[in-house]
Amino acid sequence: MESTEKLAKTMSHELIYTSTPISSALTGSVRVPGDKSISHRAVMLSSLATGTSKISGLLEGNDVLATLGAFRAMGVEAEGPVNGELTVHGVGMRGLQAPEIDLDMGNAGTAMRLMSGILAAQQFASKLVGDESLSKRPMRRVTVPLTAMGARCVADENGCPPIHIRGVDALEPIDYKLPMASAQIKSAVLLAGLFADGRTSVTEPAPTRDHTERMLRAFGYACDVEARNGLSSTISVDGGGELVATNIDVPADISSAAFFLVAASIIPESKIILNHVGINPTRTGVIEILRQMGGDVQFLNQRDIGGEPVADIQVSAQQLKGVDISPELIPLAIDEIPVICIAAACAEGVTRITGAEELRHKESDRISAVVEGLRNVGVEVVEHKDGMEITGGKIIGGDVESAHDHRIAMAFAVAGAVAEQEITINDCQNVATSFPNFIELSTELGLDITI
Repeated sequence: MESTEKLAKTMSHELIYTSTPISSALTGSVRVPGDKSISHRAVMLSSLATGTSKISGLLEGNDVLATLGAFRAMGVEAEGPVNGELTVHGVGMRGLQAPEIDLDMGNAGTAMRLMSGILAAQQFASKLVGDESLSKRPMRRVTVPLTAMGARCVADENGCPPIHIRGVDALEPIDYKLPMASAQIKSAVLLAGLFADGRTSVTEPAPTRDHTERMLRAFGYACDVEARNGLSSTISVDGGGELVATNIDVPADISSAAFFLVAASIIPESKIILNHVGINPTRTGVIEILRQMGGDVQFLNQRDIGGEPVADIQVSAQQLKGVDISPELIPLAIDEIPVICIAAACAEGVTRITGAEELRHKESDRISAVVEGLRNVGVEVVEHKDGMEITGGKIIGGDVESAHDHRIAMAFAVAGAVAEQEITINDCQNVATSFPNFIELSTELGLDITI
């Protein structure tokens, strides 16, 4: 009966991963795909720039391809991507054309929120749509500040996609205080601010990824950052400027590297190197957490590529220990929490995660999805509104539902390597949104994951 059900799911195009326990260490070196956050922004800003930009290392996942498809629908010409190489012929700040179709962002929450900021400033109407998962994610968090700038954009009655945007002649600048630490909301307001008549400022309550600020400068657009205290800062842009085409080398995505960072930490005697990984300090929470747990993670060959810090990362296996993860670290590791939970399941003692309620509004409710998955594979875990407590020990094995979430799928694929029995993960097709060659690189390092 079980095999019949699996066959039926496969025939309906649902991808199922089976992760089998391994007895050997992980070895070797690989380069994971390009950073998704940076890839999105590179496509957006190069499309709005004056001149031709060349992008290398671009993530060719479904999310980024959705962003590129949207700009092509608005008249931007581009060659590629081929092997991560993309050439974009920018149309300038006011050169986008009204799309004749709905702009489908697929599963890409980052794309939908940032695109809202750009499209809210255009003089034509547009409509942003997404897949079933994205259509359940909250969007008022961007439509509210954009409306305060004079934009005419509305989500559905539940505050979710689709987002309908009507043209405006101009936007007003705004001084906006983020109600939560969110790089996506910050970036949406700043991108709209590029078109406003005056200075737009965003104050964030805690540090969030700063790829938008860095890339604006790379395209020659001034972006000021004023630190308020140890956590808060205000980021400002003046409207009416111009983006100048440039070349961007996208570093490997630390969020994708995180799966192998954890795998090599928990599989005995493993030692691997992950090449050319972005180590932006607003993204390295996963490394700080692993180090607090006793992990051996080292930066080699540190350098700066196009305004982004990059390094080769060497990680060696260690017996990890449970820790209390500081809420201040959560925004710096928000996408890596699912695989950090797998590390916690293998650690000695209890790991406590708090201040992570934002995880309930990702591709899935990641708190509930991780808790359910951990229980299904024999891990003791207590769920809280803003996090969980995980008692480390043995991972037995079993069946896990990914909840349409690529990071849940890959996290439990890593868990299968150290389980007593295989772990089956259902509904893994969305892995292609961020890590299309996950299985191939996993196999190259020594994991045993099959489709």
